[in-house]
Amino acid sequence: MKIGVPKELKDREYRVGMTPASVHTLVAAGHDVVVELDAGLGSGFTDEEYEQAGASILPTADAVYAAGEMIIKVKEPIEAEYHRMREGQILFTYLHLAPLPGLTKVLQERKVAGVAYETITDARGGLPLLTPMSEVAGRMSVLVGSTYLQRAYGGRGILISGVPGVPPGDVVIIGGGIVGLNAIHIAHGMRSRVTVLEANPDRMRYIDDTFHGAVTTLASNRFNLEAAMARADLLIGAVLIPGAAAPKLVTREMLKLMKPGAVIVDVAVDQGGCFETTRPTTHSDPVFEVDGVVHYCVANMPGAVPRTSTLALNNATLPLATKIANLGLEQAVKSDPHLRQGVNTYAGHITCKPVAESQNRPYTDLAELL
Repeated sequence: MKIGVPKELKDREYRVGMTPASVHTLVAAGHDVVVELDAGLGSGFTDEEYEQAGASILPTADAVYAAGEMIIKVKEPIEAEYHRMREGQILFTYLHLAPLPGLTKVLQERKVAGVAYETITDARGGLPLLTPMSEVAGRMSVLVGSTYLQRAYGGRGILISGVPGVPPGDVVIIGGGIVGLNAIHIAHGMRSRVTVLEANPDRMRYIDDTFHGAVTTLASNRFNLEAAMARADLLIGAVLIPGAAAPKLVTREMLKLMKPGAVIVDVAVDQGGCFETTRPTTHSDPVFEVDGVVHYCVANMPGAVPRTSTLALNNATLPLATKIANLGLEQAVKSDPHLRQGVNTYAGHITCKPVAESQNRPYTDLAELL
C-alpha cells in the first residue's frame, strides 16, 4: 500500500502522523511511504531521517494526497484540505466528527473511509489510540490552568500549591477517566486540594485507593457540581462519551457560582465541550473570558508538546496502521472488531452510530457495506 503523511495545518499543530521509526516498520513490511517536505520538523524529525527510514519526500500536500492510498494524520482535515481527499482513500487520524457536520458531509460526498483513532476500542472496552493523547491533555490541563490563574493572564492570582502559611488552590475535575486521572496526578503532585466528580462508583473507589484518600471523590450530579464550582479556582472538564458530542454539564448560569478570575480548562472541546460557554480556541489565541471566568478551550492541546505527543501516539497507532496496510481496510476490519469501531464513514455513509445520532443523520452498519 502507498501511505501518505502530510504536514498538519491546524494552528500551531506541530505533531506529525508518523515518526521515522514507524516509516521504517512499514517500509520493511513492503509498503511505500511518502512524506510532505518538512512535515516532521515541528516534532524534531528531519526529512533526512525520513529518507533514511525509506520514505520519499514530496514537495506539497497535494502530491502526498494524490499518491497516498492511506493518509495518516494527527488531526482532522481542515477546509483547506478537503479538496485533496478522493473516493476510496483511507483517512487514518483523529476525526472527532460529532460536532463537525461539515467535515462529515465532505467525507460522505467524497466517499472517504474515515477511520477515527478516538473510536477504536480494545478487548477491555478502552480506547487505546485516544489514551496517549488523553494522558498528555490531562497532565497539561493542570499546567495550563495554573498558568492562567496568574494575575497577568486574567486569573485570580492563585498559586495552586500554596506556600507555608497560605492554603493551596482548589482544583475540581469533572470526570475520572484517563484525562481526569492524569489531571489528578499532576494537581495532587502540585499539592493542590483536588476534588473529582465521577458517575461510576467503582472508578471513585479506584481513585480513592490510588491516592490513599488524599483526593475528594464526589458522585457526579448537579448538586455536588454546583457546590464544587463555588470553591474551585481551576475547573477541568474531562468528560467523554466515545464518538458522541460531550454533554453540556455546566450552563452559563452556573458560571455565576464561580469566583472572579477562576479558570476553566475544557479538555472535551474536541467533542464539542462539556461547558455551555465553550468554543474552540487555538494555541495562538487560547483563552477568552465569560462572566469573569477565564476559559482555555484549545482543541489540540497535545500539539504544544509535539515530540512527546507524536512518539506516544505512534506507539499506539503503528500496529493498526500496519494491519490496515498489510490486509487492506476491508479485510482488516473483518478480522478485527475493535478496529471496525473506528470506521466513522465509508462509501458515502456514516458508520459510527454516536456520530449519526449527534448530527441527527442516517446511520448505516458497516457490516451491510462490506
